Amino acid sequence: MILEGINQFCFAGLRSYDDMGMVITEPPVFSVPERDREYISIPGRSGDLLRDNGRWKNITASYKVAALCEDFPIQQAMKQIQTWLAGSIGYSVLSDTYDPQYYRLAAPDGKISFEEKMRQIGTATLKFNCKPYKYRIDGRQIITLSSAGTVYNPESLSSAPYIRITGNGDVVFTLNNASFGLDDIDGYIELDSELMAVYKGTILQNEKALFTEFPMLNPGENNLGWEGSVTKIEIIPRWCAL
Repeated sequence: MILEGINQFCFAGLRSYDDMGMVITEPPVFSVPERDREYISIPGRSGDLLRDNGRWKNITASYKVAALCEDFPIQQAMKQIQTWLAGSIGYSVLSDTYDPQYYRLAAPDGKISFEEKMRQIGTATLKFNCKPYKYRIDGRQIITLSSAGTVYNPESLSSAPYIRITGNGDVVFTLNNASFGLDDIDGYIELDSELMAVYKGTILQNEKALFTEFPMLNPGENNLGWEGSVTKIEIIPRWCAL
């Protein structure tokens, strides 16, 4: 069967149609990210206090799909799809042909079941629990600086980058008006602002960080530099949007 202009999603490295024979039949639906806030009532005081917890909650992505099978029983195809999705551990990359410049981090949400419509077609609504941000595909590319420079964030939200500093000794990394001191680098060190961790390979090195707030890339231009013996800085910016 040949389908022109098919729509499909990619999850955990496999494509729904090209690898599994499953197409998206309607545009996907994504819930709107909700800010994590608490309303606190105080006896004798009118109106609640509002506390913002500084984060967005996860969202739900919903795909209506049809599994198409010509070469073997549809039940076999549906079992393969269920094994693929249910076998995922933790978050995996989710993207689709409707929004090809972005991807999400997602995990299957709920039971995966198909309704057999005809002998060669099974339909289902697949749901994924996604982190609130969607990430630009080009935000996964490494930006390398061998001297002070500028990195431009094309999105309207700040992003939490991964940064690898190659160098030795004590280093002060600067980003815009903030400084991030690092003690006794031996070859290289890694900063992950999303995980809020400093490490080298598999070894945690938070004790070498002389800061508590991790670097963020603001919308627009970001000026980067450093003091100390540094050969280069590599950045995966993780540009993101809601």
